[in-house]
Amino acid sequence: MKVWAHIAKALEAGEPCAMVSVFRVEGSAPRERGARLVLTPRGFHGTIGGGALEWRALAEAQKRMKAGRGLSVSRHALGPELGQCCGGQVELLTEVFDRTALDEVRRLAGAEAAGAFMTTVRLAEDRVERRIVEQTSDGALVEFFGEATRPLYLFGAGHVGRALVLALAPLPFAIRWIDSRPDSFPAAMPANVTPVLAGNPVAELQNAAPGTFLLVMTHSHALDLAIVEAALRDGRFPHVGLIGSASKRARFLSRLRQAGIADDHFRAFKCPIGLAGITSKEPAIIAAATVAELLERDEMLRTGRIPGAEAQTPSRMPAKKGQGG
Repeated sequence: MKVWAHIAKALEAGEPCAMVSVFRVEGSAPRERGARLVLTPRGFHGTIGGGALEWRALAEAQKRMKAGRGLSVSRHALGPELGQCCGGQVELLTEVFDRTALDEVRRLAGAEAAGAFMTTVRLAEDRVERRIVEQTSDGALVEFFGEATRPLYLFGAGHVGRALVLALAPLPFAIRWIDSRPDSFPAAMPANVTPVLAGNPVAELQNAAPGTFLLVMTHSHALDLAIVEAALRDGRFPHVGLIGSASKRARFLSRLRQAGIADDHFRAFKCPIGLAGITSKEPAIIAAATVAELLERDEMLRTGRIPGAEAQTPSRMPAKKGQGG
């Protein structure tokens, strides 16, 4: 969540606001360190995990916001104090902002819009002093903001492609949506999508960064094959998903091997796409199953649980029924 954008919007409207951050965690807790919510007079955005902890944090933040108090740190034992089953301890940092903080908030919102960034933190008497840094020494108190997005090239603007961009809209993917057909894209689309009308979709792979995920679902099996072959031959892409059935997968594997694709490059290839066990051919359901698979693959790469590509910031191949294509 882009917390500083929400804070800037409130301050620009002349409204106070508060931010509650999970500052430290010991043991089991509903959210990790760095989880945040932003409270304004109109409502709140984000979550620190829900339940009794969040209810109490919102009540305290609202009280402090009305009183204009700038900063507090509170410690909560989730089991004894709040009756939550997690049982760990959480330290919350609550900050109140007014219009005097607008310049600083705008600076942080600008950094947030550009992507993930890190700040060092010093707790002053009534506010938090933050400095944006590229790296920090051991022992420094730091926070992380913004989203580390995974680039995703989506080839094909048919029914499933349209369902996918909607399902991916709130998630940390930067999508290039590629099709060769004029008038193939809808008039409106999510902010994380860039439409590309390409006479030669295969050539678009030259612009893709290492670690980019690919999904292939064009109107043409020949074009699908050309894109998949180029992607696997390139070897920089950790997920090359192709919509289709088990028989389509078998045909493609045969042709790709005939084309000289090395066996170790097939680790990135996934057809059919989506989580095992979901067999519906409805576009929205295929999209949901595919997004879940992308999130799983992304997390496995970022945490080093599978090799095969650079994580762009910070799979199984089960037999499934056909999905069209």
